Amino acid sequence: MSLELKTQLEAALSPRTRAIAVVHYGGIGCNMDAICGFARKHGLRVIEDAAHAMGASYRGRRIGAQGDLVAFSFHPNKNLTTIEGGALSFADPGEVERAERLRFHGIRKLPGGEMDVLEPASKSNMPDVSASIGLAQLKKLEQFNAKRAALARRYFSKLDGLKHLRLPAPDRPGHAWHLFAPLIDFDAIGTTRREFIEAMQARGIGVGVHYLALHLFHAYRRLGYREGDFPNAETVGARTLTLPLFTRMTEADVDRVCAALRALILN
Repeated sequence: MSLELKTQLEAALSPRTRAIAVVHYGGIGCNMDAICGFARKHGLRVIEDAAHAMGASYRGRRIGAQGDLVAFSFHPNKNLTTIEGGALSFADPGEVERAERLRFHGIRKLPGGEMDVLEPASKSNMPDVSASIGLAQLKKLEQFNAKRAALARRYFSKLDGLKHLRLPAPDRPGHAWHLFAPLIDFDAIGTTRREFIEAMQARGIGVGVHYLALHLFHAYRRLGYREGDFPNAETVGARTLTLPLFTRMTEADVDRVCAALRALILN
């Protein structure tokens, strides 16, 4: 574990701490060995947001195989989709029973076809049609992720060295490449992100923002968070721009995006 990561984790500990939540942003796995080791030492659980990481791995182990509770998303823009919905992976089989109950009205089925409701819950079960779509997609997941990785490498080759643009962390084994989101110094090129997005859209290229700094949303400001609390997140939140990345893209599509990006940055 790096000294920086260890210092950050220790600084965040309090008597109220029960778990460490990690996000595998963009499809690249976090340092799970260090995080899980720290959690075990302090009696904490590890909750993984693996919405971007379907098919990703860390040091040869699939994301979802280490944490106590791992959440995957199957939204339409994810590497694998069921149109909507997601899945949870549990390290403790004993927790699965309650999760299954909570996803369907809190119902426990009894012998003879009767049932009981043990606690208030929601209706969050996946429909059979969605599951069928997901199973068909699962057979193609490796192919999908390989195509995403090839497109990402094309982006790197076309954008390397471009001034005022910082590329994502380079490709490495296990990266699922859900997003390709470089950072752009909009102030340095004399524009705003909104103006930049509109200029890309005028060229027929859709781009997005993933994501703004969480602690600056109103819901978290009410809890006392302010600008300056997480400077790295604020810098990323202000400069990030998500470029198109999907399996139907061609190398020519990537080249067109890169050409537009270069023209706007160097204008």
